[in-house]
Amino acid sequence: MSKNILLTGGSGFIGKKLTTLLINHGYSVSILSRNERKPSKNITYYKWDIENNYIDETSVLKADYIIHLAGEGIATKKWSRKRKKEIIDSREKPIELIYSVLNKNNKSLDAFISASAVGIYGAFTSENICNEETPAANDFLGETCQKWETATESIKSLGIRTVIIRTGLVLGKGDGFLKKLTPLFKYSFGSIIGTGKQYMPWIHIDDLCSIYLLAITNTNMNGPFNAAVTDNTTNAVFSKALAKVYNHSLWLPKVPSFVIKLIMGEMSNIVLTGQRVSSQKIENAGFKFKYSNLEPALISCIK
Repeated sequence: MSKNILLTGGSGFIGKKLTTLLINHGYSVSILSRNERKPSKNITYYKWDIENNYIDETSVLKADYIIHLAGEGIATKKWSRKRKKEIIDSREKPIELIYSVLNKNNKSLDAFISASAVGIYGAFTSENICNEETPAANDFLGETCQKWETATESIKSLGIRTVIIRTGLVLGKGDGFLKKLTPLFKYSFGSIIGTGKQYMPWIHIDDLCSIYLLAITNTNMNGPFNAAVTDNTTNAVFSKALAKVYNHSLWLPKVPSFVIKLIMGEMSNIVLTGQRVSSQKIENAGFKFKYSNLEPALISCIK
């Protein structure tokens, strides 16, 4: 029988793409969903309700691997105190619920693989190159990712191999980071944001899904791995490349930082700051990026 992989967040942008890849590699996939859904040929759906601390335990007991992608969107709403708590809770509580089932039933897994983000290194711009040993920042992004990753320690304490994928900005067709940008750049209304000097660690969704697959098959992978291309792309470089893909040049002035801050509040840190990130560790684990250059990656997403 094929190995079963249980996904949280399986209906999202990354989850859908990853599900297809896993099925194509011979795995059966289970997805935790808040709504009742009928099973398809290769996918079984199980009910869970994080707010009410409910999960269909069968989903966990049948799983050989669990991939945790679930979490409220970091940039979908302004960061009020309530919203910040929702963002953190949506990442921690699913792990706590899964741990309770594993622990109660003395259930083991081949691996537990959790998403995280390069935001752990903080919302500020620096020339330093962050690797997996770089300490977590003390700002909200750093705190969120730190708590997200710390929650996985309970799974690790059960003797389960635990891998953390610190993801950069995900480029993909029709969704993800590009979804809001492409209409502007398509019609030549895109521009550089703030100083344009902030770094934008990015990864193509095909490469990201392949990293999750590698985390399943490479039993030597443990702990955190950066999932972003080391090419030192800044916002200015990114904006010019995206405009070029649409056969435009940038003609509008830079959007001033204070305008972004007025519109987005504290959340503006996501777009006004950014750090350089090293991909050396994941490459040492045997991973080769299909898309290591920005322009071909953008073309694959748009054309």
